[in-house]
Amino acid sequence: MPDNLEFSIVVPCYNEENAVLETIAELSENVCVGRQCELIIVDDGSSDKSAAILKDALASQKYPHLKVITHEWNQGYGASLKSGIRQAKAPFIVITDADGSYPNERLPELIEKAADYDMVVGARTSDDVEYSWVRRIPKYFLIRWVSWIAKTPVPDMNSGMRVFRKEVVEKFLSILPDSFSFTTTITLATLTNQYSVLYVPIGYKTRIGKSKIQPIRDTLRFTLLILRTGMYFAPFRLLMPFFFVLWVGFSASLTYDLIQGDLTEKTLLLMIAAMNTGMTALLADMIDKRSAQ
Repeated sequence: MPDNLEFSIVVPCYNEENAVLETIAELSENVCVGRQCELIIVDDGSSDKSAAILKDALASQKYPHLKVITHEWNQGYGASLKSGIRQAKAPFIVITDADGSYPNERLPELIEKAADYDMVVGARTSDDVEYSWVRRIPKYFLIRWVSWIAKTPVPDMNSGMRVFRKEVVEKFLSILPDSFSFTTTITLATLTNQYSVLYVPIGYKTRIGKSKIQPIRDTLRFTLLILRTGMYFAPFRLLMPFFFVLWVGFSASLTYDLIQGDLTEKTLLLMIAAMNTGMTALLADMIDKRSAQ
């Protein structure tokens, strides 16, 4: 592998026997051809034929850019990405999926644009996006919440097709989760730390094989993740809406109590909750600002 690599492509693979070889061929022929790059496939403890397919692909020497990292057991999507990023040699990291759902032919475009940005994201907002309504509904609300925390429109918070500078993502590797939440976390981490991010509209196809996403469970996980990441990077922005809701509730309850001539415990509890939330937001924001210095 040459020392002057332009970019490293990292592809997590878990039980993708029906698509992984096609993905390798597509990336090798359409993205790596004529470029100084490496293609890192991370086999995340697959229990199907994926490992054998990857072994044969390496042995065939048909794909000179190919490198395979193997996890002995399944560690998660984010863990696979982190393994690949740690071993990547190039200054730019490209990530995509092994299931054939992303338009990998668009990657050269994203790579070219990455020269002027810290991260370029393929946002699944084109007309040819194939999404089930079960996933669209929670995403609609979660994307708007993430946009509020980041103080900028976020058209796609967890796209798995993106290009970013290795030196940027390395700053956050210790807090990035091992699960599917990796992409959501790096989105919030970069935006709330004033890194430049460009969104490029792309399409999205129904994956080859069975989806590993469980809408209800993963929506709850994303919600908790956004709370945690928002508290880490933008605590004031995250907590102040809760403070205002509690303060409005306290004000309404106090007004009613004054009309009735009786101060109730409910009013006092709302006041205490509002004050605690407000003070927590202020203190967390001060700690965040000092940590950034």
